[in-house]
Amino acid sequence: MTDKQSELDKRYIRMAHIWSENSYCVRRKVGALIVKDKMIISDGFNGTPSGFENICEDENSFTKPYVLHAEANAITKIARSNNSSEGATMYVTASPCIECAKLIIQAGIKRVVYSEHYRLEDGIDLLKRAGIEILYINPNDTDHCQ
Repeated sequence: MTDKQSELDKRYIRMAHIWSENSYCVRRKVGALIVKDKMIISDGFNGTPSGFENICEDENSFTKPYVLHAEANAITKIARSNNSSEGATMYVTASPCIECAKLIIQAGIKRVVYSEHYRLEDGIDLLKRAGIEILYINPNDTDHCQ
């Protein structure tokens, strides 16, 4: 990876963190950006579908089953636009779950950069199996990529 690409990766992951602040979810705020040819072509954050109340958790603090993940929001925005995510990079603040990993594969995204480990690794394992490049950037050490 070039130094320039490394700097861009760090910049876009920081932007995904800023975008996550738009989420109304209390338990976890997640942001995602889809970048192609150095242009942001889509964005998303976790939350309820359009037209629903912006309350992600129920009275017991459990996430409501219809809350969309940031990755799903970003990918569905692509579907409603004239853009294509074929060959793009997704920057997401938390590693994708297995359901989002399936969407990423089907969307033709070739690279995923993330900065927080999700408790389950099955999404990352599936992405690797599909040949998608995975990059973890430690949010506490922006000068170091693993």
